Amino acid sequence: MSQNHEMTVEGSVEHSTMGLGAWALVTPEGQTYEIYQQNAPEGLLKANQRVKATGQVRQDVMTIAMIGPIFEVFDFELV
Repeated sequence: MSQNHEMTVEGSVEHSTMGLGAWALVTPEGQTYEIYQQNAPEGLLKANQRVKATGQVRQDVMTIAMIGPIFEVFDFELV
């Protein structure tokens, strides 16, 4: 089992209509992370806000949307 590592990602929160609907964090470089919604911090899931989010990529979770690596956000701030 691989260990997950905490990381910080900065980008824009976007809503995707893929699958049943998904939330994404898209970096300025174009990397898309699917936000793990089950325990997303309150206020994170709002389209078009720019955030700096701390969390980890989850290797043990799959989703229907499959828009990018699944990013479990622990905390975030608006930028």
